[in-house]
Amino acid sequence: MHMQPRLPSPGIEAAGVIAPLSYLAADASHPVSYAYTPPPGMPWESAAYEAHESFIADARRQQGLALDGNGFLLADAPSAVRDFSDEDEIVSTYYAEAMELALMATGGTHAYVFDHLVRRREADRAALSFGRKSVQGQAAANGRIHNDYTEESGRRRLALVLRDSDLLPFVQHFSIINIWRSIKGPVQDTPLAVCDARSVQPTELVRGEVRYPKRTGEIYQLRHAAHHRWSYFPQMDRHEALLFKQYDSRTQGVARFTPHAAFDLPHIPADAPLRESIELRCLVVHA
Repeated sequence: MHMQPRLPSPGIEAAGVIAPLSYLAADASHPVSYAYTPPPGMPWESAAYEAHESFIADARRQQGLALDGNGFLLADAPSAVRDFSDEDEIVSTYYAEAMELALMATGGTHAYVFDHLVRRREADRAALSFGRKSVQGQAAANGRIHNDYTEESGRRRLALVLRDSDLLPFVQHFSIINIWRSIKGPVQDTPLAVCDARSVQPTELVRGEVRYPKRTGEIYQLRHAAHHRWSYFPQMDRHEALLFKQYDSRTQGVARFTPHAAFDLPHIPADAPLRESIELRCLVVHA
Protein backbone atom coordinates (compact mmCIF):
# COMPACT_ATOMS: atom_id res chain seq x y z
CA MET A 1 0.00 0.00 0.00
CA HIS A 2 1.64 3.18 -1.26
CA MET A 3 1.24 6.29 0.90
CA GLN A 4 2.42 9.02 -1.51
CA PRO A 5 0.03 11.26 -3.51
CA ARG A 6 -0.36 10.30 -7.17
CA LEU A 7 0.13 12.62 -10.11
CA PRO A 8 -3.02 14.36 -11.36
CA SER A 9 -5.11 12.77 -14.09
CA PRO A 10 -5.14 14.47 -17.52
CA GLY A 11 -7.49 17.43 -17.77
CA ILE A 12 -7.62 18.22 -14.05
CA GLU A 13 -6.88 21.80 -13.08
CA ALA A 14 -3.31 22.01 -11.80
CA ALA A 15 -3.79 24.36 -8.89
CA GLY A 16 -7.29 23.67 -7.55
CA VAL A 17 -10.82 25.06 -7.68
CA ILE A 18 -12.86 27.81 -6.06
CA ALA A 19 -16.11 26.62 -4.52
CA PRO A 20 -18.38 27.51 -1.57
CA LEU A 21 -17.81 25.77 1.76
CA SER A 22 -20.44 25.79 4.52
CA TYR A 23 -19.03 27.34 7.71
CA LEU A 24 -20.79 27.89 11.01
CA ALA A 25 -22.13 31.45 11.16
CA ALA A 26 -19.91 33.91 13.00
CA ASP A 27 -22.45 34.57 15.76
CA ALA A 28 -23.55 30.95 16.30
CA SER A 29 -22.79 29.12 19.54
CA HIS A 30 -23.37 25.53 20.69
CA PRO A 31 -25.03 24.34 17.47
CA VAL A 32 -27.44 21.41 17.73
CA SER A 33 -28.34 19.25 14.72
CA TYR A 34 -30.88 16.44 14.58
CA ALA A 35 -30.16 13.25 12.66
CA TYR A 36 -33.82 12.24 12.96
CA THR A 37 -37.10 14.15 12.82
CA PRO A 38 -36.82 16.60 15.73
CA PRO A 39 -39.44 16.96 18.46
CA PRO A 40 -42.34 19.32 17.67
CA GLY A 41 -41.23 22.93 17.65
CA MET A 42 -37.51 22.12 17.39
CA PRO A 43 -35.57 23.03 14.22
CA TRP A 44 -33.45 20.50 12.34
CA GLU A 45 -30.47 22.77 13.04
CA SER A 46 -30.30 25.42 15.75
CA ALA A 47 -27.50 27.42 14.13
CA ALA A 48 -27.10 29.32 10.89
CA TYR A 49 -24.41 28.56 8.31
CA GLU A 50 -22.57 30.78 5.87
CA ALA A 51 -21.18 29.78 2.48
CA HIS A 52 -17.68 31.16 1.90
CA GLU A 53 -16.07 30.98 -1.52
CA SER A 54 -12.85 29.10 -0.80
CA PHE A 55 -9.80 28.01 -2.74
CA ILE A 56 -9.54 24.21 -2.53
CA ALA A 57 -6.12 23.05 -3.68
CA ASP A 58 -5.42 19.95 -5.74
CA ALA A 59 -3.76 17.74 -3.12
CA ARG A 60 -2.32 15.47 -5.80
CA ARG A 61 0.19 18.23 -6.46
CA GLN A 62 1.32 18.36 -2.84
CA GLN A 63 4.33 16.41 -1.64
CA GLY A 64 5.05 14.91 1.76
CA LEU A 65 1.51 14.88 3.15
CA ALA A 66 1.38 13.22 6.58
CA LEU A 67 -1.26 12.39 9.17
CA ASP A 68 0.73 13.87 12.05
CA GLY A 69 1.62 16.99 10.05
CA ASN A 70 -1.22 17.99 7.72
CA GLY A 71 -3.80 15.68 9.28
CA PHE A 72 -4.49 13.77 6.05
CA LEU A 73 -2.96 11.68 3.26
CA LEU A 74 -4.04 9.56 0.29
CA ALA A 75 -3.22 5.87 0.10
CA ASP A 76 -3.26 3.56 -2.89
CA ALA A 77 -5.15 0.76 -1.16
CA PRO A 78 -7.28 -1.49 -3.39
CA SER A 79 -10.06 -3.33 -1.58
CA ALA A 80 -11.17 -6.93 -2.02
CA VAL A 81 -14.77 -5.95 -1.23
CA ARG A 82 -16.98 -6.80 -4.20
CA ASP A 83 -20.20 -5.15 -3.03
CA PHE A 84 -20.18 -2.19 -0.65
CA SER A 85 -23.94 -2.48 -0.24
CA ASP A 86 -23.38 -5.79 1.56
CA GLU A 87 -23.04 -5.01 5.27
CA ASP A 88 -21.68 -8.46 6.08
CA GLU A 89 -18.94 -8.15 3.48
CA ILE A 90 -17.99 -4.69 4.76
CA VAL A 91 -17.60 -5.98 8.31
CA SER A 92 -15.88 -9.24 7.40
CA THR A 93 -13.52 -7.90 4.72
CA TYR A 94 -13.29 -4.12 4.72
CA TYR A 95 -12.86 -3.68 8.46
CA ALA A 96 -9.73 -5.85 8.42
CA GLU A 97 -8.34 -3.93 5.43
CA ALA A 98 -9.02 -0.62 7.14
CA MET A 99 -7.31 -1.66 10.36
CA GLU A 100 -4.22 -2.79 8.44
CA LEU A 101 -4.14 0.49 6.54
CA ALA A 102 -4.56 2.58 9.70
CA LEU A 103 -1.74 0.74 11.47
CA MET A 104 0.56 1.19 8.50
CA ALA A 105 -0.19 4.91 8.28
CA THR A 106 0.20 5.62 12.00
CA GLY A 107 2.68 3.06 13.29
CA GLY A 108 0.15 2.06 15.94
CA THR A 109 0.13 -1.31 17.67
CA HIS A 110 -3.63 -2.01 17.72
CA ALA A 111 -6.56 -0.80 15.63
CA TYR A 112 -10.31 -1.11 16.08
CA VAL A 113 -13.00 -0.12 13.58
CA PHE A 114 -16.08 0.96 15.50
CA ASP A 115 -18.48 2.23 12.82
CA HIS A 116 -18.99 2.93 9.13
CA LEU A 117 -21.43 4.78 6.90
CA VAL A 118 -22.23 4.55 3.20
CA ARG A 119 -23.28 7.86 1.60
CA ARG A 120 -24.97 8.54 -1.73
CA ARG A 121 -25.44 11.91 -3.39
CA GLU A 122 -29.12 12.71 -3.92
CA ALA A 123 -30.39 12.11 -7.48
CA ASP A 124 -31.56 15.72 -7.76
CA ARG A 125 -28.20 17.02 -6.44
CA ALA A 126 -30.05 18.97 -3.74
CA ALA A 127 -28.24 21.72 -1.87
CA LEU A 128 -25.67 20.17 0.44
CA SER A 129 -26.62 20.18 4.12
CA PHE A 130 -26.07 17.95 7.16
CA GLY A 131 -26.14 14.69 5.17
CA ARG A 132 -29.04 13.03 6.96
CA LYS A 133 -30.48 9.70 5.93
CA SER A 134 -33.41 9.73 3.52
CA VAL A 135 -36.65 7.84 4.07
CA GLN A 136 -35.00 5.00 2.16
CA GLY A 137 -32.28 4.89 4.82
CA GLN A 138 -29.46 6.25 2.64
CA ALA A 139 -27.20 8.96 4.05
CA ALA A 140 -26.54 11.94 1.79
CA ALA A 141 -23.26 13.79 1.34
CA ASN A 142 -22.49 16.02 4.34
CA GLY A 143 -21.76 19.59 3.31
CA ARG A 144 -21.40 21.08 6.79
CA ILE A 145 -17.78 21.62 7.80
CA HIS A 146 -17.15 19.54 10.89
CA ASN A 147 -14.71 17.34 12.78
CA ASP A 148 -16.15 14.05 14.06
CA TYR A 149 -14.82 14.41 17.61
CA THR A 150 -14.14 17.07 20.19
CA GLU A 151 -11.57 17.06 22.96
CA GLU A 152 -14.11 15.48 25.29
CA SER A 153 -15.84 13.03 22.95
CA GLY A 154 -12.48 11.88 21.59
CA ARG A 155 -11.27 11.00 25.08
CA ARG A 156 -14.51 9.12 25.78
CA ARG A 157 -14.19 6.99 22.68
CA LEU A 158 -11.16 5.09 24.03
CA ALA A 159 -13.07 3.65 26.97
CA LEU A 160 -16.09 2.88 24.79
CA VAL A 161 -14.00 0.85 22.34
CA LEU A 162 -11.71 -0.81 24.88
CA ARG A 163 -14.40 -1.26 27.53
CA ASP A 164 -13.48 -4.84 28.50
CA SER A 165 -9.93 -4.94 27.16
CA ASP A 166 -6.86 -5.71 29.25
CA LEU A 167 -4.98 -3.31 26.97
CA LEU A 168 -6.57 -0.17 28.41
CA PRO A 169 -4.03 0.45 31.24
CA PHE A 170 -1.11 0.17 28.78
CA VAL A 171 -2.26 2.73 26.21
CA GLN A 172 0.43 5.41 25.71
CA HIS A 173 -1.60 7.50 23.27
CA PHE A 174 -4.31 6.94 20.67
CA SER A 175 -5.95 8.54 17.68
CA ILE A 176 -9.18 8.29 15.71
CA ILE A 177 -8.73 8.03 11.95
CA ASN A 178 -11.47 8.47 9.36
CA ILE A 179 -10.97 6.45 6.17
CA TRP A 180 -12.98 7.68 3.16
CA ARG A 181 -13.32 5.93 -0.20
CA SER A 182 -15.33 6.13 -3.41
CA ILE A 183 -17.22 2.88 -3.94
CA LYS A 184 -18.38 3.34 -7.55
CA GLY A 185 -15.64 4.98 -9.58
CA PRO A 186 -13.88 8.33 -9.97
CA VAL A 187 -15.62 11.04 -7.92
CA GLN A 188 -16.82 13.73 -10.32
CA ASP A 189 -19.59 15.63 -8.59
CA THR A 190 -19.21 15.98 -4.80
CA PRO A 191 -15.67 15.32 -3.55
CA LEU A 192 -14.51 15.67 0.03
CA ALA A 193 -12.47 18.70 1.08
CA VAL A 194 -10.11 18.50 4.07
CA CYS A 195 -8.60 21.42 5.96
CA ASP A 196 -4.90 21.29 6.84
CA ALA A 197 -4.88 20.83 10.61
CA ARG A 198 -1.98 23.26 10.94
CA SER A 199 -4.11 26.11 9.56
CA VAL A 200 -6.87 25.75 12.18
CA GLN A 201 -6.75 27.62 15.48
CA PRO A 202 -8.41 26.01 18.56
CA THR A 203 -10.59 29.12 19.02
CA GLU A 204 -12.15 28.51 15.59
CA LEU A 205 -13.50 25.09 16.61
CA VAL A 206 -16.98 25.25 18.14
CA ARG A 207 -18.43 22.35 20.13
CA GLY A 208 -21.77 21.16 18.81
CA GLU A 209 -24.24 18.34 19.33
CA VAL A 210 -25.65 15.79 16.90
CA ARG A 211 -28.77 14.22 18.35
CA TYR A 212 -29.78 10.69 17.40
CA PRO A 213 -32.85 8.77 18.63
CA LYS A 214 -30.89 6.99 21.39
CA ARG A 215 -27.74 9.03 21.91
CA THR A 216 -26.12 12.43 21.47
CA GLY A 217 -22.82 12.86 19.68
CA GLU A 218 -20.41 15.75 20.14
CA ILE A 219 -18.50 17.25 17.20
CA TYR A 220 -16.59 20.39 16.31
CA GLN A 221 -17.89 22.83 13.76
CA LEU A 222 -15.74 25.55 12.27
CA ARG A 223 -15.86 29.34 12.12
CA HIS A 224 -14.49 30.92 8.96
CA ALA A 225 -10.94 32.27 8.77
CA ALA A 226 -9.07 33.36 5.68
CA HIS A 227 -5.96 31.39 6.69
CA HIS A 228 -7.65 27.97 6.43
CA ARG A 229 -5.92 25.81 3.82
CA TRP A 230 -8.31 23.46 2.02
CA SER A 231 -7.42 20.57 -0.28
CA TYR A 232 -9.11 17.74 -2.17
CA PHE A 233 -7.97 14.82 -4.30
CA PRO A 234 -9.54 15.10 -7.77
CA GLN A 235 -11.08 12.03 -9.38
CA MET A 236 -10.63 9.81 -6.32
CA ASP A 237 -11.21 6.25 -7.47
CA ARG A 238 -12.22 3.01 -5.82
CA HIS A 239 -8.65 1.81 -5.27
CA GLU A 240 -7.74 4.92 -3.24
CA ALA A 241 -8.40 5.74 0.42
CA LEU A 242 -8.28 9.15 2.06
CA LEU A 243 -7.14 8.97 5.68
CA PHE A 244 -7.60 11.96 7.96
CA LYS A 245 -7.09 12.55 11.67
CA GLN A 246 -10.20 13.23 13.77
CA TYR A 247 -8.62 13.11 17.20
CA ASP A 248 -5.23 12.57 18.78
CA SER A 249 -4.72 12.26 22.53
CA ARG A 250 -1.33 13.96 22.20
CA THR A 251 -1.69 17.69 22.69
CA GLN A 252 1.59 18.97 21.27
CA GLY A 253 3.43 18.64 17.97
CA VAL A 254 0.88 16.67 15.94
CA ALA A 255 -2.30 17.24 13.95
CA ARG A 256 -5.27 16.58 16.21
CA PHE A 257 -8.41 17.68 14.33
CA THR A 258 -9.01 17.81 10.55
CA PRO A 259 -12.23 19.61 9.60
CA HIS A 260 -13.82 18.36 6.39
CA ALA A 261 -16.93 18.66 4.22
CA ALA A 262 -18.36 17.63 0.88
CA PHE A 263 -18.54 20.38 -1.72
CA ASP A 264 -20.01 20.83 -5.18
CA LEU A 265 -17.33 20.66 -7.79
CA PRO A 266 -17.90 23.49 -10.28
CA HIS A 267 -18.56 22.88 -13.98
CA ILE A 268 -19.30 19.16 -13.79
CA PRO A 269 -20.85 17.40 -16.81
CA ALA A 270 -24.64 17.17 -16.68
CA ASP A 271 -24.40 13.39 -16.76
CA ALA A 272 -21.68 13.08 -14.10
CA PRO A 273 -22.34 9.99 -11.98
CA LEU A 274 -23.61 10.58 -8.46
CA ARG A 275 -20.94 10.18 -5.82
CA GLU A 276 -21.16 7.06 -3.65
CA SER A 277 -18.70 6.62 -0.81
CA ILE A 278 -17.97 4.78 2.40
CA GLU A 279 -16.40 6.26 5.50
CA LEU A 280 -15.38 4.45 8.64
CA ARG A 281 -13.80 5.41 11.92
CA CYS A 282 -10.88 3.51 13.35
CA LEU A 283 -9.36 3.90 16.81
CA VAL A 284 -5.59 3.36 16.71
CA VAL A 285 -3.71 2.62 19.92
CA HIS A 286 -0.01 2.96 20.65
CA ALA A 287 0.80 0.65 23.55
